Amino acid sequence: MPFDPQAYRPERRILSLGEPFYDPVRAANFPETRLRFRNDRAAAEVGLDGLDDDEWIAHLGRFAPLPDNLEQPLALRYHGHQFRAYNPDLGDGRGFTFAQLRDRDGRLLDLGTKGSGQTPWSRFGDGRLTLKGGVREVLASEMLEALGVPTSRSFSLIETGEALERNDEPSPTRAAVLVRLSHGHIRIGTFQRLAYHHEEDAMRRLVRYVLTELYDESGDDPVRLLELVVARTAVLAARYMAAGFVHGVLNSDNINVTGESFDYGPWRFAPTWDPGFTAAYFDHGGLYAFGRQPEAILWDVMQLASSLRLIAESDPLVAALDLFAEAYQPAVAEALLWRMGRAPLGPASDRALVQAVERALRASGVGLDRFFFDVFAQELPESYGAEWDAVRAALADHAPRTSRDHAYWRGEQCAVLIDEVEAIWAPIAERDDWGAFAAKLAAIRQMAEALG
Repeated sequence: MPFDPQAYRPERRILSLGEPFYDPVRAANFPETRLRFRNDRAAAEVGLDGLDDDEWIAHLGRFAPLPDNLEQPLALRYHGHQFRAYNPDLGDGRGFTFAQLRDRDGRLLDLGTKGSGQTPWSRFGDGRLTLKGGVREVLASEMLEALGVPTSRSFSLIETGEALERNDEPSPTRAAVLVRLSHGHIRIGTFQRLAYHHEEDAMRRLVRYVLTELYDESGDDPVRLLELVVARTAVLAARYMAAGFVHGVLNSDNINVTGESFDYGPWRFAPTWDPGFTAAYFDHGGLYAFGRQPEAILWDVMQLASSLRLIAESDPLVAALDLFAEAYQPAVAEALLWRMGRAPLGPASDRALVQAVERALRASGVGLDRFFFDVFAQELPESYGAEWDAVRAALADHAPRTSRDHAYWRGEQCAVLIDEVEAIWAPIAERDDWGAFAAKLAAIRQMAEALG
């Protein structure tokens, strides 16, 4: 087997958590396995890029165990608030943790699945993923990575030869199994489950695991853990806003305690700076609208604090929650400045620029992708009218952090709006033509290089 011992570093640290956290499961036996996407950049970071396509499919489509890794996949147990209603019947219903590895920097990572078959937590679901859903997740994760959002990375997409029935898209539709590379799959809902069942010893064990394995800190202090999660999730919320991204379903079972975005269902990129823009057709009240995402993420983190009361006092947990706003404001300024190709100047000047940009974007209705392309490391074009004067004045004080020398800036802006997603999917559905999909991934990666 082509595993480089210097690069492939298998782990099984999740087994230290023990029985209350997972159920051993088996992958579905798919009728066929056709490789549609493999992320060789990510694979190189964990020593799996040497696999040929047949070996890749054996491990990431048929789920033969990787050497010295987990002998059997694990479906994780968790609870969560779904649109603010508590649900104690959750868990990995169509996915599992397949393997753990360390990257070049020693960071512990999971290979987790979506669409790999039924588990004890599937309830009435078939445990499968549509091919379109897999394509959409690849596009979302690639674009978010390019825009500087901490995100899971789509590692593999394999079509499985099944016909699925779905209520929200034309059926029967094609099926796939996705593998994502993620910095852990421990969710706020994992802690909620333990609090619900009053499992104090397991809660302490989970706190220790997350601090040690995911944050590289010693000890088992729940307050320290909450402080770290608050800081990471504030950055996540800020970068969602700078990216113009709407996750769609920010339930507490969809918030990773490492602050890494994952699980892309009804996502959208907002075409304009519209705080009320929603991604999920079923989000009738706009709970997870674009402008409400920081509030939604903080609400979820509050549920983590509530869960940690099982083993900690309330006052220091409340104090830790208060750090969210302090972390969010500079993080959103930093993220927006980065996307505009500007170096930070100082808190007051940075905040003034951000506020001017937000006001002008809302008033003008200029497309987000258009604006960030036009403003990157240069003065605003003359086509931006008088409502942009305050932005021009604020930009004058912020030096470019890099140049526009990359070839990307001589072309058109890269975007992944819903119409483009549908245009990419249509030739796949109609004639199995993956050319537009490959071209979009190449454009996204070119943009990432240009952003620096």
